[in-house]
Formats: sequence, C-alpha cells, structure tokens
Amino acid sequence: MLSTLDRSHAQPHQLPHHDGSPLYVSDLSPAPGDRVRVRVRVPESFGVVASVHVRSTPDQEPRFGAATLLGAQGGWQWWEAGVAVDNPVTGYRFLITLDDGSHWWLNAAGVHDIETLDSADFKLVSHPAAPDWASSSVIYQIFPDRFGRSPAADLRQAPAWGLPAAWEDEVEQLPPGRSHQFYGGDLDGVIAHLDHLERLGVTLLYLTPVFPGGSNHRYDASSFHEVDPLLGGDEALVRLVGAAHERGFKIIGDLTSNHSGNRHEWFRAAHRTPGAAESAFYYWLDEQQDDYEAWLGVPALPKFNWNSVELRTRFIEGPDSVVGKWLRKPYNLDGWRIDVANMTGRLGGEDLNAEVRQTIRRTMIEANPDTILLAESTNDASGDFQGDAWHGAMTYTTFTRPVWSWLSKPDSPSPYFGLPYGTIPQSDGRQFVEAHTRFTAGYPWRTRLSTMNALDTHDTPRFRTHAIDGGVPVAFGLSATLPGLPVVFAGDEFGLVGEDGEHSRTPMPWDTAAEPDVAATIDLYAELIRLRTGHPALNGGGMRWLHVGADVLVYVREAEEESVLLMAARSACEVTLPEGAVAGAATRLLGAAELTEETGGIRLTADGPSFTAWALPGARAPKR
Repeated sequence: MLSTLDRSHAQPHQLPHHDGSPLYVSDLSPAPGDRVRVRVRVPESFGVVASVHVRSTPDQEPRFGAATLLGAQGGWQWWEAGVAVDNPVTGYRFLITLDDGSHWWLNAAGVHDIETLDSADFKLVSHPAAPDWASSSVIYQIFPDRFGRSPAADLRQAPAWGLPAAWEDEVEQLPPGRSHQFYGGDLDGVIAHLDHLERLGVTLLYLTPVFPGGSNHRYDASSFHEVDPLLGGDEALVRLVGAAHERGFKIIGDLTSNHSGNRHEWFRAAHRTPGAAESAFYYWLDEQQDDYEAWLGVPALPKFNWNSVELRTRFIEGPDSVVGKWLRKPYNLDGWRIDVANMTGRLGGEDLNAEVRQTIRRTMIEANPDTILLAESTNDASGDFQGDAWHGAMTYTTFTRPVWSWLSKPDSPSPYFGLPYGTIPQSDGRQFVEAHTRFTAGYPWRTRLSTMNALDTHDTPRFRTHAIDGGVPVAFGLSATLPGLPVVFAGDEFGLVGEDGEHSRTPMPWDTAAEPDVAATIDLYAELIRLRTGHPALNGGGMRWLHVGADVLVYVREAEEESVLLMAARSACEVTLPEGAVAGAATRLLGAAELTEETGGIRLTADGPSFTAWALPGARAPKR
C-alpha cells in the first residue's frame, strides 16, 4: 500500500489511469446528447478505494456522477461512469476517494492531490471527427523543389527569381540563394520515386506549397488557382494524386491562410489602388494602400484580412473556393496542412481564427468529408485544437522540442525552436515526459491522435545534426509509437543533416540509396514504420507510461486485439517492472534490449541507446 508521500512520487504504473482510447471510452465520436461510458483503472497498491466519481462541466457548471465498480483483475480495479455530452466539447475528470480519507484527482495531466484546472480535463468531442484513416497514417513531407526531377524539368527555364543550381550543389544558407536557389524538382519527379515511398511504408504524402510564387518554398503564393508550371502545372498534380491513390497513399496540400505573396494577383490588384474590389483582402496602413501589415513584417508576405466576405467566398467558403476546388475532381487532394494557422485571423485586438478554421472545415466536408485538416501552431496550440475544425496540430511543443532536449548532444547550437538559448536545453527522461504530458493534456484524445510527432521539418534543423550517437532509432521509435502521427521529412531516411530550416532542404541524394550506411538507415525507418502500421495498438490504442527515468522510458500501448510494450533508452540501463504492470508473455518485435521474466515481475536491460518493442496480449476491462 502506498503512503500519501509515496503516491506523489510513484512511478506511473502505480497510479490510476484513463485515456481516450476504446478501452476507456465507449464512443470516441459521440453525437450531441449522447451518454458515453468512461472507465478508470486503479491499481490495488494505490490504496483501498472508498468511491470514484466522474466530474463533468455541462454549460460550465460542475456535475458529479458516481462510478460503479466493474471488477478487479491483474491487480487493478476498473470503475465505470456515464458522462452526458451536453456541449460540443465536454470536459471530465475523476475524483478517487480512499479509505484513508485522501482525495485524488485524475485528469489528462496526471494524478493530483489538489483540485485541477478545467483546461487539462479529459474531453469528449461531438464535432465531426477526422477520417477513419487519419490516426493510422505515417506522414512523409515533400519539399517539391528538392525531391525529384523528371526529364521535363530539363526543358523548363529557371524563373526570373531563381538562381539555378545543379542537383548535387550545396544548399546556400545566406541570401540571395537562401530562398531563391532553384533546383527544379517537379511533381512528375515525385511520381518517379513512389517505389521508394512504398518500400519505406509511409501512407500520407504532404506536399509543401505547389502554387506559383517568388521563391523556392512557394509560401509567397502569386495565385491559388493553378499549380506552378515549374512543377508541371495542374496536369502534373492530377497525375501525381492519381498515381499516389493507385498505390494506396493519401496526399495533402499546403495553404497559407495567414497571408499571400506580394506578387499575388489579389494583392497586385489592390496595392496602391484604394477602389479595387480586393482592397478589403488586406490590412492597409495608409489611405493610399501603399504600406500594409505583413507576416512578421516581411514585405513579401502581406497579411489577409478575414473581415472581408469576398475573401472568404473566393478562398475558404463553399466547394468552388480555393479550399474546395483542389479537393474535388480532377485534383482529389485528401486534405490540407494550413501554414501559420496560429496567426490566421489574428491582429492586435481582432481574433477571427475560429471563424476561419470552422469555415475551412465546413467547406472541406461539403467538397469531400473524407479529408484531413492539419494546422501549424509553433507554440502551445491547445486553445485552437478542441475539435471544432483542425484535426491535429503541426507543432513543436508536444514532441519535437522535448525529444531534442532529451536526445541531443550537450552544447549543441540551437538555431531554431523560437528559444533564446545559445544551445539546445538539455533534459532528462522525466522532463521529456513532463513536457510531453503538459502540452498534450490540453488536447482531446482524438486531436492528439492526429497531431504530428515530427523530429524535424522543412522549418527546422535536421534532428540527426545534433543527435547523440545512437539517438536516431530512439527518437524515431518514439515518433512512431507515441499517440500521434509519425513524420518523416524527405531525406531523414537518407541520414541527411542540416543546420537550420533552409539548410535542411537538401535535394534528395537518390544515387546514394545503395550505400551501406544509407541503406541501413532506410531499412531502420522502414522497420519502425512497419511496426507502427502493422499493430492496431499503435494506431489508436491506449497509452500508459510504466517507468520514467533519466535515461530510459518504458510504456505500453493497449488495445483489445493486442498490446505493445516499448522501451526507449538513451544509455545503458536496467529497469524492473513489478508483477501487474503488464500481463502476459512478451514476444520481441524489434530492437536489442533484453526482457527477462522473474518472480514478481520482468527485468528490462539495454547495453546503450536503443529502442525495443515486444508484443503482449490484448487488454480488456471486466464485463458487468
């Protein structure tokens, strides 16, 4: 039996547990007015339970309901209660009262001996859910200028803004080459390498912008009505999406809802032309419409003013808008990633973000409801991600920054992540879990399942650049097996490095694929991706931390069909899990750590940095 002090410092397997998975929630996509059964499991070592209540907040007024004991098995008691879905987002938490008179609150942030914030409650969401395929996706991010060149690319002239580069040339980190170096990759060049993506096992291709612009990244769109002819034009996108769908891939595009480029047809029509119909699309700072608001003050990126009804009509509202057009035939994209979503519709005292994102999702449902909507938010994103529109976040708080802090070399320089430090801040495994839990606690479970677990992206250094020796398998293992969507930025699987976001946008070194070190890295990524896609527990199953140490993390993903035990170690270590932490015989799936069954528990040992997975029997709550 744990004392009060012990409970405050217990390992996770000694604490009550609940998450949003089917083991604990009877309906992950309830309709308004439904009543959902929620379950909590309490280890017998936690203490003698006097009662369990679930607290929800219909219309922001607390309501308590008594839970019923379902039964006990394997050293755990399972309790169940009902929660009425009275609001679009219904928060709930558990109050566990012990015979010793102590009271314990359980919410998405963990177990607490004082009352907790509503923002970290578990949540039931009655807004339309993400498509069924979303939570089992593995994302592969493609930067079109640097992925592949078709023979047709040799026949195209470089644009006026471009500085032509040979495929083998180094990426320039300083202006003018920084955003204008032009390698000439195109969409037919992506088609030429679909065999590689199939071998890798990824399922969802994410293209950074394909619209024409004035830079190699194309986030400064000059039009949203055509695919850049430098990429092959509209017909090339039709060919790519068709070829991807034939092989079972989904494919999404990238939209800038916060701004256009200053070359955009709408901006050019309005700039210095106060009477233009497009004048209301932007924020002007003088009567002559010469000066204007821009993203972070960058003149090339004028900011949209979403008060404009006409802008909404053209861009986001209805199936004939920009948002809707590219999801319908003949293009058939499977969704959007929205750039700078956190700043969209926000300026000073004005906040139209919710209106914009909800309109985008309504349009997507009209055009094709089987589509996904992901949104960039570089900071704490939970306030915008309550299920009313965005299905998941492209953010760096929940996974990227914590895993870099745990698995980067000491004194590594930190050119990105929005932090003022000269080096990447170092943390141990406990801090990794604390940060990960803190930032995911604000999300509904199903939003968490569609949030991107990115090691790096086109906006960051490559993870391998600063990783400890042996850190890549550990980090991508975490990406592939924690709740959320694994992300491979094209070239990670080739072992590419890069000092910042621009430097990381290296042309794919296709001719190195057979080199032993590169082939081994590709195989590593493929193996971990197969682990993810091949096991139901890793695609929506529950998540319990079992051991959290400075150098080793042990957790289990659980579903009725199976469970998967996972161990991530950054150095040599040994962990003993007591009897009841997990149940059943373990079968190795991958990795080098050793598992030994002993009287009263299991012992896990690793000789150095490693990531290991074992299959376990499925988990089931007792039946009433």
